Amino acid sequence: MTPKKKRIDENLALVDIITEAMLEKKANNVVILDVRKLTSVADYFIICDAETDVQVKAISENVSVKTKELAAEPAWQKEGLDTRRWVILDYVNIVVHVFQTNLRQFYNLEKMWSDAIRTEVVDTPK
Repeated sequence: MTPKKKRIDENLALVDIITEAMLEKKANNVVILDVRKLTSVADYFIICDAETDVQVKAISENVSVKTKELAAEPAWQKEGLDTRRWVILDYVNIVVHVFQTNLRQFYNLEKMWSDAIRTEVVDTPK
């Protein structure tokens, strides 16, 4: 059974938690794609990359932990954790993609979804 869609403000709160969790583990090139007007698959794709499989795992695990801890929101589906080259965490309305850098360049999701509203997330000093 597929979980229900959430309200937009709940989605945005989860987007903030996810991007912060990525940045905590030094994710590269964090991007939010707003795909609400382009597909019914999800409202947002959040994409980042990392140089190594160890960092892909660390980012993915931190996102999973923080979404459960701060939003009581476990991922509905998880893929790629065994190979740690391209991990997908599906939160129904939000799909998280954590790539190894070379695979992100190869698959180039941002180009595929070039009509989406794109927001680059930068780490600001605290």
